[in-house]
Amino acid sequence: MIVIVNGSERRVDAGTTVAELVASLGAPGDGRGVAVALGGEVVPRSAWPATELREGARIEVLTAVQGG
Repeated sequence: MIVIVNGSERRVDAGTTVAELVASLGAPGDGRGVAVALGGEVVPRSAWPATELREGARIEVLTAVQGG
């Protein structure tokens, strides 16, 4: 199925969860420093493993960056 991640189409398997998507993007396994919004609503990290994506879902994945 197709979802929109940060404005780009991405093919994922049916039943893919937010946690699986974040992991596939190369984010740290614990999700530290990552925020996810699904349809404009922030998804708490504790809900990632149980939140399945649906066809056409719009997901924004933001990663904190340190710098100086």
